[in-house]
Amino acid sequence: MLVLAGCGLTLHTATAPPAPTRTSALVEHADRTHEVPTPAPRQTVAGGWRSPVEAVEVFATTYINWTAATIASRLRLLAQASLGQARAAMTLAAGEAQRDGTLQRSGIANSGVVEAIGPVRGHADEYAVVTRELTTATNSTAYAGLAPTWHVALATVTRVPPGLWVLSAWQPES
Repeated sequence: MLVLAGCGLTLHTATAPPAPTRTSALVEHADRTHEVPTPAPRQTVAGGWRSPVEAVEVFATTYINWTAATIASRLRLLAQASLGQARAAMTLAAGEAQRDGTLQRSGIANSGVVEAIGPVRGHADEYAVVTRELTTATNSTAYAGLAPTWHVALATVTRVPPGLWVLSAWQPES
């Protein structure tokens, strides 16, 4: 009850129960996953490759061969030549590499070769990538005597106009 003093007017307000709400699929998804999906902005890509395997091989070769002085720029280049998750991962990694003083001080470098690329069964446009890599350091003994190691990554490719292929996901597994 609300009383306006001085004029003797009394207003009665009723408290109504809250109106039933319809939970949208978006809200249900957000409650369940703690994420709110938003439409991805349309991305453009610089270039592309003639085949899915060529796209994976060039991307992987660029990704595994770097020096402390070149890693950030190589990762930014890969970001420009990819879409979606691959672009986000390369952009994030480039920023982290640029801020990593240990890379520069230790003179860390990585070199390697792509040993195998093969389609992942049951997953269209997804490839397993096997590389053999060696990490070294010119100003540190941290990597002295280490043998080359094998690594596996999963790469997803997407076709872009005018019929070229780029990576849309890159997931190192080891």
